[in-house]
Amino acid sequence: MTSLPSITSRTGGEPGVAGLPLGRVRGLQACSSASGCFVILAMDHRRNLRRELRPERPEAVTDEELVAFKQSVVRHLAPLSTAVLLDPQYGLAQCLVSRAVPGATGLVVALEATGYLGESSARRNILLEGWSVEAARRSGADAVKLLVYYHPSARTAPDQEALVVSTVEACRRAEVPLFLEPLVYSPDPDRPLSADARRDAVFETARRLSALGPDVLKIELPVSPDADDLAMEAACRELDAASAVPWTILSGGMAFDQFQRATEIACRAGASGVVVGRAVWGEAARSPADERSAFLAETGRSRLSTLRTIVDRVARPWWVRHPLGQLPEPSPDWYRSSGGSGSSG
Repeated sequence: MTSLPSITSRTGGEPGVAGLPLGRVRGLQACSSASGCFVILAMDHRRNLRRELRPERPEAVTDEELVAFKQSVVRHLAPLSTAVLLDPQYGLAQCLVSRAVPGATGLVVALEATGYLGESSARRNILLEGWSVEAARRSGADAVKLLVYYHPSARTAPDQEALVVSTVEACRRAEVPLFLEPLVYSPDPDRPLSADARRDAVFETARRLSALGPDVLKIELPVSPDADDLAMEAACRELDAASAVPWTILSGGMAFDQFQRATEIACRAGASGVVVGRAVWGEAARSPADERSAFLAETGRSRLSTLRTIVDRVARPWWVRHPLGQLPEPSPDWYRSSGGSGSSG
């Protein structure tokens, strides 16, 4: 096993400022099922969706095609999801104005610009220019999502941690939950991560970044989707022990049958659900335009319904792990100490 450096919490735990963080509680409720679990439809793809739609010439995909595909996926699948994850450029306003997102479905909005800055072995993320936590909240978001490329040994790790901390602070001020999506990579430009090194990096990333105060981790499976059941369960239980907050697994391009199996194992090991994209709708992007709706209405909905059944049956409710799940009973004058604007909690 690779030995990785550790990090201590920068938030010092729950700050205990007067007032109740009702906005974050309500945001997490809005994005989860009645049983407190997440089945979130991921449709915040931008550059990589162009590659899915036209692999041979992604640059030829027009903005209008991108928007139309997102609207179709959301219109067909959002009713079976606890929430949808959209980007502000091609998804959020377009899907709201077209009424593709049902009012009863939660709304998570991405914050980051697509891609990364710097070398492939020392990556940095930035927020989309002109966009912010506050702007997402004003636009109707129940929660926000931040993707960060991260490796504990990368020289840009402190920059990425600082971005997480500043985003957590902005989310506390705006009373909006943060779904944090760390993606690990190799800090050695000449050597990809081995299976063991990748597994260790996922665990240490969960330990480090969950200590910084996000509400939910949206994280990769620590092992190959081809790992046997015992190895996958052991890895997911170790991931559960590493995370200080509720966590979900992402599909990461897995085939649906692989992701269905991973969902069952991860949720039994402590996950609070899934955030799923291409494993549910991927073939629609690669199908002729006149066949997409039929695929989404039949296969896509069937797949999402299957995941929803698994998650509702075996996943751990977010409030079991999250400090906001154990808030004290409020007194009748709680609002006086909140200052009318809520607080970190």
